[in-house]
Amino acid sequence: MEQSEEAQNSSEGNGKAGRVIRMGTRKSQLARIQTDFVRDKLKELYPDVDLQIVAMSTIGDQILDRALSKIGEKSLFTKELENALEKNEVDIVVHSLKDLPTSLPPGFTIGAVLERESPYDAVVLHPKHAGRSLDVLPDKSVIGTSSLRRAAQLKKRFPHLEFENIRGNLNTRLKKLDEKEDYAAIILAAAGLKRMGWESRVSQILEPSDCMYAVGQGALAVEVRARDRDILNMVSILHHHDTVLRCVAERAFLRQLEGGCSVPVAVHTEVKDSLLYLTGAVYSLDGSDSLKETMQTSVLPDNEVVQSADDCSHVGVTACNIPEFSLAAAEKLGVDLAALLLSKGAKDILTTARQLNDAR
Repeated sequence: MEQSEEAQNSSEGNGKAGRVIRMGTRKSQLARIQTDFVRDKLKELYPDVDLQIVAMSTIGDQILDRALSKIGEKSLFTKELENALEKNEVDIVVHSLKDLPTSLPPGFTIGAVLERESPYDAVVLHPKHAGRSLDVLPDKSVIGTSSLRRAAQLKKRFPHLEFENIRGNLNTRLKKLDEKEDYAAIILAAAGLKRMGWESRVSQILEPSDCMYAVGQGALAVEVRARDRDILNMVSILHHHDTVLRCVAERAFLRQLEGGCSVPVAVHTEVKDSLLYLTGAVYSLDGSDSLKETMQTSVLPDNEVVQSADDCSHVGVTACNIPEFSLAAAEKLGVDLAALLLSKGAKDILTTARQLNDAR
């Protein structure tokens, strides 16, 4: 893939005067807010760059009458954006990291993972249940969620509740909740609600003991063409050290399991005192069968040598400004934890979950 004409016309230095960078994004309000956030960060760093936003619809935005896990497309929210990136119609794409597959198409890489917002899930109650929590909702109350991961964990934790699919962007799902009596509550990512300025709608934050989160949840990713080294260098300053390590471990875990949106896989990560902790779990669709384990590794490098651009890509994330030792340790942690779960029977759980989901 050739660089765009604008990319070839950049001037020397951080000023990059007169340069045009086109930023691809989904059309949803949340996607635009997230892209605006990244644009503002880049504008602070490179005030002379002309940052233009190009919005488009994706498969996931267009098909709203089926569960995400039933559509059978690995890149529901990314394919059209990546097509535009490949054709040089845009130069970078802003994603929610959890929407990006663990294996990117050839020629693409994640050039920046920004500091993570809250990765937890949030309960948003129907107004008539204001002040309650999932524990005290009436028996057979219906909870809306588009995530097999959430449903599997919450079915086991709250057996008196029922879970049904709900699709659409945040605005649409909240409207379905508020204007009808179909759902007693819906489960959404806390990060999205916060970015939309709707924190007041959060009735309950689900702790990891109730519901662990999705791989990459809460983090924003900037995808670029891997060969566009100048753009890669430009966006790499947005990398957040601990977020990158956590998400590399999570993505390595998911990739090793060969999981995705069609099977319930959940994680929890933490960096503390130079140690990276990763908890990972797999679930049957009803949550009755599960495996969960925790492992840790040191991510403190022996030295601060920054690696070359040829050896700093891990699980689709290129982060040459983070020590290779740390990145490799994070990736190995994810692989090792997945291997441990697989040795205990995770593949059987995931295979059965996938088959049951396909049959529904």
